[in-house]
Amino acid sequence: MRRADAIIAAALLLAFPPVGADEKSAVVPWETLAQVSVTRHKDRYIPEFSKQILALDKREVKLKGFMMPLEPGLAQKHFLLSAQPPDCAFCMPGTAEQFAEVLAKVPVKVPSDAIVVSGTFSLVRDDSGGLLYRLTEAVVIDK
Repeated sequence: MRRADAIIAAALLLAFPPVGADEKSAVVPWETLAQVSVTRHKDRYIPEFSKQILALDKREVKLKGFMMPLEPGLAQKHFLLSAQPPDCAFCMPGTAEQFAEVLAKVPVKVPSDAIVVSGTFSLVRDDSGGLLYRLTEAVVIDK
């Protein structure tokens, strides 16, 4: 009977993971954001987001990536966050699900490494610019 109890306990732990790690502290992986498809509807392309992505809409999330400045300057309030380093010679060019537009609360100094940014995540459904994700009121989280 003890073995059966252990099996049941293990199954419950797998079904209901411990709450020790705060869900808000987790960084959303780019693999999750890749769960989107695009379908053609008349003369437009419409993104279809997975349930996981839809659950993130209008919520506070963290993303880790590489800053791609949109304007000259040492600090940026409006930039793209990319899953891949922009200067990687061996990386394939990114597609729309590998970028997020970031609107920061305060200017962010252009870093050389990856950064973690926290902000309100929004799905972009009607942008002709090809972006799918946006973070507003964003701040950089210290490592």
